[in-house]
Amino acid sequence: MAQTADVVIIGGGIVGSSVAWHLTQAGCTRVIILERETHQGKGSTGKSMGGVRAQFATPVNIRMSLHSIPFLADFEQITGHPSGYRGHGYLFLATSEKHLAYLRANAGRQRELGLKDVQILPRDEVVRFFPAMRSDDILGGSFCPTDGFVDPYSVMTGFTNSALERGAQLWRETEATAIERDARGVSAVVTSRGRIETRTVVNAAGPWAAHVATLAGADLPITPMRRMLVPTEPVTGIPERLPMVIDMGTGFHFRPENLGLLLAWNDPEETPGFKLNFDPAFIEKILTHAAARVPGFESLEVNPRRPWAGLYAMSPDHHSILGESRETPGLFFANGFSGHGVMHSPATGRILADLILEGTTRIIDANLLSPSRFAEGRLIEESVVL
Repeated sequence: MAQTADVVIIGGGIVGSSVAWHLTQAGCTRVIILERETHQGKGSTGKSMGGVRAQFATPVNIRMSLHSIPFLADFEQITGHPSGYRGHGYLFLATSEKHLAYLRANAGRQRELGLKDVQILPRDEVVRFFPAMRSDDILGGSFCPTDGFVDPYSVMTGFTNSALERGAQLWRETEATAIERDARGVSAVVTSRGRIETRTVVNAAGPWAAHVATLAGADLPITPMRRMLVPTEPVTGIPERLPMVIDMGTGFHFRPENLGLLLAWNDPEETPGFKLNFDPAFIEKILTHAAARVPGFESLEVNPRRPWAGLYAMSPDHHSILGESRETPGLFFANGFSGHGVMHSPATGRILADLILEGTTRIIDANLLSPSRFAEGRLIEESVVL
């Protein structure tokens, strides 16, 4: 006899677990999360840098962050589980007048939407955060103290455990192999563990979301893109509350991690694909950028066995795809975060739960991120993707 569920979520990472938590909080407890791995977090969640920021250029991303960051800051009080939130801030370094004008325009938009603590800083105040930085080319920057970092695995686990306590189920080592449809739309999900009758499926499969969409006869414009992260060995002389530092001239950015640093840079030569291997040549590339911004970083030590690679799920306009498929009623997308899935997971879970249960949401104008925007030519521009 087939199982039945009100909602089946395909993907047990931080986004899928947030959707499950928000559904169960709203009283929808017959929820099944499908996780194809032996443990959650083996996809993009466990490979994330864990940054959270509200310093975006577009109102929809700013609103998603304004909902998500306070939620993550109060995560333990809300869910009973820790998030590892550290409000060290994000510090953007402007090395051209164009960058500085961009940050000023963004800050104005952010303040209008309610982000009161964002600051545009002159060079001397930027350098004060980390005097070891080379500063001759820095014109100024922006800083927001409520930006920072979280532990993605802890957030995912907290969402999941709390949802399970309210009646949701987690099926590990279970792959969705088909999504059945009838005249009304979605009717069931066929899995490696059996068939589940349901009228609502949430695609939260991260970089693998396009394949899941095809199971239901839907087209989803998601492209996997490798991103590599390099942790250093312990470093002395790092300020206690060093923020995430972003060099806008090169895209190089870094933050504290345990006793060392976590280094990131989006290599412009990277090509799309399901590449989960770490390229050892990347270490020299990123250390070159590190030493160019902080001369003392010439002596950074990296254990070549510790860096890792993960996948961003890129959408055509670098904004998430949220909402119901027009072609397949009952199929909901929570995809295409382009690197912002962890930081926007609280807002995403709330938005999807609202759309599934109420048909509308107050968090954002859901039409802005609907999957239909691509066919309708309504793409959104976000020019800084970290």
